[in-house]
Amino acid sequence: MDQLVEIKSKIQINPSRVGLKYFIKTFGCQMNEHDSERISGMFELDGMSKASSEEFADILFVNTCTIRENADDKLYGTLGHLKQWKSERNNRRLLVGGCAAQKDKELVREKAPWVDVVMGTHNLTDVVNLLNRSEDWGPITEIIEEIENLPTEAPSIRESEYSAWLTIQIGCNNSCTFCIVPSVRGHEISRRPSDIVNEANKLVQEGVKEITLLGQNVNSYGRDLRIEGKPRPYFSQLLEQLNEINGLERIRFTSPHPKDFKQETIESVNSLNKVCNQIHIPLQSGSSEILSKMHRGYNKEKFIQKVDMIRSVIPNVSLTSDIIVGFPGESEADFQDTLDVVQYSQFDLVYMFQFSPRPGTLAENMRDEFISEDVIKERFLRLKELQTNISGKRYKRFVNTKQKLLIEKNSKKNKNIFTGRIDGGQLTHISKDNVSIGDIVDIKIIDSTPFYLKAELL
Repeated sequence: MDQLVEIKSKIQINPSRVGLKYFIKTFGCQMNEHDSERISGMFELDGMSKASSEEFADILFVNTCTIRENADDKLYGTLGHLKQWKSERNNRRLLVGGCAAQKDKELVREKAPWVDVVMGTHNLTDVVNLLNRSEDWGPITEIIEEIENLPTEAPSIRESEYSAWLTIQIGCNNSCTFCIVPSVRGHEISRRPSDIVNEANKLVQEGVKEITLLGQNVNSYGRDLRIEGKPRPYFSQLLEQLNEINGLERIRFTSPHPKDFKQETIESVNSLNKVCNQIHIPLQSGSSEILSKMHRGYNKEKFIQKVDMIRSVIPNVSLTSDIIVGFPGESEADFQDTLDVVQYSQFDLVYMFQFSPRPGTLAENMRDEFISEDVIKERFLRLKELQTNISGKRYKRFVNTKQKLLIEKNSKKNKNIFTGRIDGGQLTHISKDNVSIGDIVDIKIIDSTPFYLKAELL
């Protein structure tokens, strides 16, 4: 009789694929990365082990994204290449999940009929059952449109032993015209604070030192729970509870929304010793007119007020942001507003995106106002040059300072170097001498670039 595997007394699977190998290709955001960790956990409950690459895999899961226009091209291009992979062995199985699968549904198998399972963002805990059904009855597409409760019982197989994602909320109640997340992830659903704290404690017991709280809009966390009968955010209180966990060293969070930033959240970041000195505040555009077309819920002046509020409480905070270049109707004056806000805000790092229309979004219907690709690319390069100069100056402030570094992984470019992040989130390189992955060490910053810091052990 097969051994019964049980995780939290909620998911029970009789392992049926012992000896088989799986591999997961992940596109997109941190939420997708965490979903892939949970898929890995389900596969390993079923007896499988992770392959080093798709070449050696029997089961391949493609976790898809929909954020940019080329996400679809990348997905179907990838599936086209995988047709040969699947045909090389009869027992291979190909599964597609994530946001693009949630959006395209049956279209995935219409374009790639060699796919065995298509599943959405809401039923990943059912992945093994869907795989079983596809083997018994043939290819299957199952998309759940909406869920009422966030499934928390799935195990996770993390890439890092020392850092972990922790989902506190799924879905989004905003209506940004460039974003398809509400369509593929649903409305906001917050997990109970006790569930989050319990999972954080479990992660710490497993050796995790740093957690990153995940949500589409983390600073509205808890509004739907109506704690104490009131529809108000509970994020600051959650940070306070997590800060009390013995053995937890660092707490990060992403991604918040500027319109929901409250003074109490900033004060929590400042006062709680385990919450990292880093705040992500997505600008998207510096033009009030474009922000209105984006349905962002704030204008240029209100965004600057949020930046001023943050810096008044935490003068040395590390600020990061997101910006979309070339949103429909963006004039040169609108783009100059963006440059002005970037210059004023002095972000440490900006994630920059060239606008591309997403099917199913309101922005897709603004085609008569689309900006030419040449103009978008030229503006993108100007923004990149400005931010690189700002980042270079911002990173220099760390030179000759003492910091604590969590060593996360090997450098991809130098076998003698480890990389990690200091409290402010800046990527930092250090020699492998006398340190190991997972260590939190005292360091001195000895040099900087606009993209990373160099350190030596103290």
